[in-house]
Amino acid sequence: MKVRKNIEGVFLAVAVMTTWAAYATAEVPAAAAPAKVQASTIAEANMQVVVVKTKRLTALEKASQS
Repeated sequence: MKVRKNIEGVFLAVAVMTTWAAYATAEVPAAAAPAKVQASTIAEANMQVVVVKTKRLTALEKASQS
């Protein structure tokens, strides 16, 4: 009797479980898999680096800015 009352909930639970099971067991095609990046490619890239140097504020300076 309780199953008849809650058949919509049971159906939704089964639908969600089968959907996630389908995703979990699906294979990723080799063409869709991302290519692995080699460390040498990253090391050879010309990256710009910005360095900001400044002195820290003292407690008095912090209090005066508030």
